[in-house]
Parts: sequence; structure tokens; C-alpha cells
Amino acid sequence: MTQLLGSRWLRSSGAGLLFLLPAIVIFGLFAWYPIVRGLVISFQQTNLIDDPRWVGLDNFATLFTDPLLATSVGNTFLFVGLAALIGFPAPLILASIMSTVRLRGGIYRVLAYLPVVIPPVVSVLLWKWFYEPDSGLFNAMLGLVGLGPLPWLQSTDTAMLSLVIESTWAGMGGAVLIYLASMSGVPTELYEAAELDGAGIFTRIWHVMLPQLRPVIGLLLLMQLISTMQVFTEPYVFTGGGPQDATVTVLLLVFRYAFVFGNYGQAAALSLLLAVVLGILSAVYLRATRSWGK
Repeated sequence: MTQLLGSRWLRSSGAGLLFLLPAIVIFGLFAWYPIVRGLVISFQQTNLIDDPRWVGLDNFATLFTDPLLATSVGNTFLFVGLAALIGFPAPLILASIMSTVRLRGGIYRVLAYLPVVIPPVVSVLLWKWFYEPDSGLFNAMLGLVGLGPLPWLQSTDTAMLSLVIESTWAGMGGAVLIYLASMSGVPTELYEAAELDGAGIFTRIWHVMLPQLRPVIGLLLLMQLISTMQVFTEPYVFTGGGPQDATVTVLLLVFRYAFVFGNYGQAAALSLLLAVVLGILSAVYLRATRSWGK
């Protein structure tokens, strides 16, 4: 009997593994292999054509002597901070407003998600025209009320903020839908009890809705932290890192090391450092907010 059960288990497990094998192979080739390959390259001097030369920690040592590294790290954290200040509450506020709409709510959901469907490069090029100092839409609108024109992308004071505004518009649609779905799961009895106690709408939002959404808020905040630390498309297409390196981010510096300077070892080393920092920040954040899901 035991042998019969064991043979059945082996057959069922073997069939399952056989079906999983293509996915495992594809995942290994396109996920784990690039990770391991990048880790190896970070300790090499290579142009990906000639035979690589092992240099140990020289790539990392050279990175820390580059003054642009500190600039890129500062710019990246500035982008993360502005995105947290502007981009994180925006979808929550929009979802809170949309949750009260009963008429044509589906249309508003489609409109909120529409920017996510547009390819990122197309969105950036569209907004680049909006930001044009002479013929752009935003300065034309400001001119109607006697303001402007503003140097949106041409000034070191406003360039990073301009990037954050566009990235917020382009990426918040998914968060809006997640918040709306989570809000629909909040028991209506809680709102009714708070209303009977005389709580206004803002009090109900603060003391009823937000505590119920804490796990979702925590997850989306972590996802935004990881994505904004890896910002690349906006500074690359909008400004190329300018003006005066005011929008050079860590990933843009990785791109320059690899495809401008041809130093793939330093590019891989910087990518590895970024991955380590993201891992540490994620671990610290998850530990600090682990009680949110309880």
C-alpha cells in the first residue's frame, strides 16, 4: 500500500514538475541568469566583446571617487522625496473623491487608468511639449492669467519637480484602482457607527477608512519607494540629466557608465550597490510596518 501511494505521488509530482519546467527554464534564463551575470561583471573590466579581466573591488573603488555619484544619489533621493510628498497622496485623495461618485463611476475609473496604458516614452514626449518654454501648453495657460512663462525643464530649481509631476500623472492610475477596490471592502457599519456618533466626513476618513487601508497603503508606499529609486525614463527623455546635472539619477549614471563610457564593470557595480540599498531599505521598512497588517 505504501509503495502504491509512493508511486502515485511520484507520478503526480513528476507531471507537475514537467509542466513547470518550461516556466522554470524561462525564469532562470531571463531573471536569474542576468542577475548572476551582472554580479560577475561588477568584478570585471569588460566591454562584453573581448575577454574580461578580473579587477576585484576596483570598480567599486572608482565609483566612490566619481563626484557625479554623490550628485546622482542626492538627485535620486530628491525625486523619491518629492514623489512621496506629491505622488503618494495624490491617488489616495483621488480615489477618496471617486468613491463618493455614483453616476458614471466606471468612466472616471477608465480616465484615471488611461495614463498607465500610454507608453512611458510617449507620455514623457507629450509632457515635454507641455513644458516647452515658448509654445508649451502650460506656459500658454499661465499667459492667459498674466503669469509665466516658467522654465519648467530649463531651470535647476524646477526641473526635478517637473519630472515628478509627470511621473505622478503617468503612474497613479493603478494605485487609484487598488485604493478604490480596498475602499469598497471597508464595512459600511463602521461608517454608519461613526456618523451616528456625529463624525464628519473628514473624521470618518481619518479614523475609519485610513486605518482599514493601512496594509494597502504600506504595500503601495513600499512599491513606490522601489520604483522611484529606479527612475530613469523621465530624466533620460526629458532632460538627459540636465540642466547642470540637476536631474542625473543613479540609473541614468548606470546608463552613462555602460553605453556612453563603455565601462560595463562600473555600471554593474553601481547597479549592485543600488540593489543592496533597495534590499536594506525594503527590509527596514517591512520591519517597521509589520504591525500594519494586523
